[in-house]
Amino acid sequence: MKKKATSEVKPNSQEQKSFALGKTNWLLIIASLVCIVVGFLLMTGSSSGEQFNPDIFSVRRLHVGPMIALFGFLFMIVAIMWPNKKGE
Repeated sequence: MKKKATSEVKPNSQEQKSFALGKTNWLLIIASLVCIVVGFLLMTGSSSGEQFNPDIFSVRRLHVGPMIALFGFLFMIVAIMWPNKKGE
C-alpha cells in the first residue's frame, strides 16, 4: 500500500506576504506621474473664442510639454520594470 502524502498547514505559521512592486518602484512611479502631469500642464493654456491667439503655436505647447509627458510615460515603464530587491 502506498501512503498518501499529507501536508498540514500550521495555523500559527505566518507566511510573508510580498507585493509585486517594492518601495523603490512606487517612488519611481510617483515621480513619473508627476512628470506626466507637468507635461500636460505645460500643454494647457487659455483661449478666447472671440479672438485668435497665436500663443497656441508656442514652443512650450507644441514641443516641450509633449516631450516631458512622453518621457514620463517611458519612465513609467522603467519604474514598473525596475528590479526589486529582496530586502524591500
